[in-house]
Amino acid sequence: MGIQKTFKALSDQNRREILDLLKGGAMTAGEIGEHFPVSGATVSHHLSILKEAGLILDDRQGKYIYYELNTSVVDELIGWVSGLKGES
Repeated sequence: MGIQKTFKALSDQNRREILDLLKGGAMTAGEIGEHFPVSGATVSHHLSILKEAGLILDDRQGKYIYYELNTSVVDELIGWVSGLKGES
């Protein structure tokens, strides 16, 4: 995992909200965009950053691309953060 890319991706409120939306299951960019007062290009930019950081996966189904959480990277991040606490 590229921890620097992950934290950069998480530093933006809109990207965190996209991840929160994807907790409910896979969505298209259009479905995600309906939740934000920004252009489709801006949503695509946020999705690109999240994908590059490994936080989301995409799956082309016909003419649509569905985005979903990459839970393995989320689990890895949680494990790393939890490890900062050290042994009690």
